[in-house]
Amino acid sequence: MDLILDQLLLFTLSLFANGLSAMAGGGAGLLQLPVLLFLGLSFPVALATHKIASVALGIGATLRHLREGSLDYRFCGYILAWGLPGVVLGAYVILQLPEAWTILALGILTAGLGIYSFSKKQLGMTYEPRNREGKGLIIGGAVLFLIGFLNGSLTSGTGLFVTLWLVFWFGFDYKRAVTYVLILVGLFWNSSGAVTVALQQPPQWDWLPALLVGAIIGSYTGAHLAISRGNKLVKRAFETLTVMVGIKLIGDGLALLF
Repeated sequence: MDLILDQLLLFTLSLFANGLSAMAGGGAGLLQLPVLLFLGLSFPVALATHKIASVALGIGATLRHLREGSLDYRFCGYILAWGLPGVVLGAYVILQLPEAWTILALGILTAGLGIYSFSKKQLGMTYEPRNREGKGLIIGGAVLFLIGFLNGSLTSGTGLFVTLWLVFWFGFDYKRAVTYVLILVGLFWNSSGAVTVALQQPPQWDWLPALLVGAIIGSYTGAHLAISRGNKLVKRAFETLTVMVGIKLIGDGLALLF
């Protein structure tokens, strides 16, 4: 393919992957990373390229969600304070663990998140804040640190973990949870992970413009649909992507084992 076709393919891929991710609260890597590998990049280069491109997911979603003016900035600071150290640490440490078993376990857990949400018809449909002080905040922060740790090295799925944790533990509705995840995880967590990975492995720089533009437009559009259509659409998108991400991770883990 020539340069124009390459860029058009990358743009379309990014537009679609990030549009879905913006509706569900994560999962862009489910589609984006495998295609980058299929197009010929080695895994380290594809990972670095995807990590940098994923920052644009946060940019596009932030531009749309900030118009709603619904963020609690103190709670934003809380999510960043607990999660960012985990992201940076995870980018270095988790790669020392047995990769196959780690991916397989996470795949089972991720698919389980979607199945659990699907079985709880009213989960995340209303905003019922809880666990906002004392022990509840400490437990909630510890889990955010763990998810941040996973975010530092995994290619997809951890934003979905944060989405469900905000719904389950802190009583968010899905639409509100996705707002926080896309801005804080998509922009700040992903930026930290992208810098950490890029310092170790340069990305495919000439592929990034199309991926970045597609991510910004796709995430803005997906965020707009999530806001306008409400919790039911977001909940269904979340459940669909968690099961898809889980199946992909299970397949990846089994492939590495056998």
